[in-house]
Amino acid sequence: MLSFSRMDVLKKLFEEHFHMPAERVQPLQGQLGGSGRNIVRLSSESRSAIGIIYPVREENVAFIEFSRHFRKHGLPVPEIYGEDLSHGAYLEEDLGNTTLFEFLSDNRAGENVAPQVIEAYSKVVAVLPRFQIEAGRDLNYKVCYPRDSFDRQSIAWDLNYFKYYFLRLAGVAFNEQALEDDFVRLTDFLLTANRDYFLYRDFQSRNVMLRDGQPFFVDYQGGRKGALQYDIASLLYDAKADLPPGLRQQLLDQYIDTIGEMAAIKRPAFMEHYYAYVYVRIMQAMGAYGFRGFYERKPHFLQSVPYALKNLRWLLHHAELPIALPALVSAFKSMVGSGKLQGLASETGNMTVRIFSFSYHRGLPKDETGNGGGFVFDCRALPNPGREERYKDLTGKDEPVMDYLNQQESLHQLFSNVMSLVDASVSTYQRRGFKNLMVSFGCTGGQHRSVYLAEQLAKYLGGRSGVEVVVRHLGLEALGK
Repeated sequence: MLSFSRMDVLKKLFEEHFHMPAERVQPLQGQLGGSGRNIVRLSSESRSAIGIIYPVREENVAFIEFSRHFRKHGLPVPEIYGEDLSHGAYLEEDLGNTTLFEFLSDNRAGENVAPQVIEAYSKVVAVLPRFQIEAGRDLNYKVCYPRDSFDRQSIAWDLNYFKYYFLRLAGVAFNEQALEDDFVRLTDFLLTANRDYFLYRDFQSRNVMLRDGQPFFVDYQGGRKGALQYDIASLLYDAKADLPPGLRQQLLDQYIDTIGEMAAIKRPAFMEHYYAYVYVRIMQAMGAYGFRGFYERKPHFLQSVPYALKNLRWLLHHAELPIALPALVSAFKSMVGSGKLQGLASETGNMTVRIFSFSYHRGLPKDETGNGGGFVFDCRALPNPGREERYKDLTGKDEPVMDYLNQQESLHQLFSNVMSLVDASVSTYQRRGFKNLMVSFGCTGGQHRSVYLAEQLAKYLGGRSGVEVVVRHLGLEALGK
């Protein structure tokens, strides 16, 4: 709760700016995230504003000065209506209720993201270089807090945050000295990138507001000097946003083209450091999930962990770093293979359905939740696209294979039965308070039929209330696909 005196401060700021009293005050707890700010909407019959109470003066100063600086550059950030920093209070423009994350969540079906969402992301990506390059040139970095640069100290804080609040508290085994040696190598490499730009620091989908289809940006008070790669990594690997790899690549290409025009930056130079910054951003986020979820016992923060593990799994198979980090990579592999971590979303009150595809040649998926395994569906009786040369190098996620399988009546008969069985179990499990169900699809190679059916079931269950869906394709992982 806000204290009476601080609420009076916000009401006074409102009246001074709008020349009318605030008639309603509505707490906006959903916007608090992990920042610790108290955020309220103050409104009269015809006006509204957002009031912030936060006791850290240095962060408030940074946000207010950055906001005014960005507005001078024509960037879409909230106008500051008034402040009383002696009480840790300020009043800003009301940008509405719709975040980019909410817009994405409401307009997608599994990996199928609606065109209007892609357009919104494209607009966001187009604006980012203006913050980093254009507005970053003449920004007063003296007001940055707690550091004016994403330097060795900043990186060390993030890496240790990950080590002590995620790895330790999640029970992931690691060799302390070997991991520290990897941290030194990673930090040295990160610091070889050009870091003479504004680093927004928390450039992710919940910090972008959409009003009349246009993006507005908030929560940049932690900004400082740094490398370009960090912020685009934050947006594209934002865990719970769960952007499909194809869309991530499309947006990354757009971003690289834009910065190339603004600062004559070449793609190879940018990409040399890009995935290292992706990793360090994911580690920073996972440290936050661990601190808020494991340490402060706020379980909803743990909902993002399975999505972050999905990003890590993709990176381990597709992104090769130019430096060796054996201890860190070993820790990552332990994390993505942990059924306990994959099931964390269920501890928030939701039920987790873990869907696997696998190859019978490599054996059945292991259940690590203690439930005993769930359903296993044998897909080997279905027509096998892998026997045809044109499909051999494709997977069950590729359009030609999907079209082929979609024409098979036997597949539809099997999937109809699968849906009936899984539906009944999910309903019963939810009613009885069970937290985990495992559904596995097996075929000869774990590449085509099982993958397709796992994806279809994930889409079918994706919009179900109270259900978190986690998908893994073990056969594709073994093939590095």
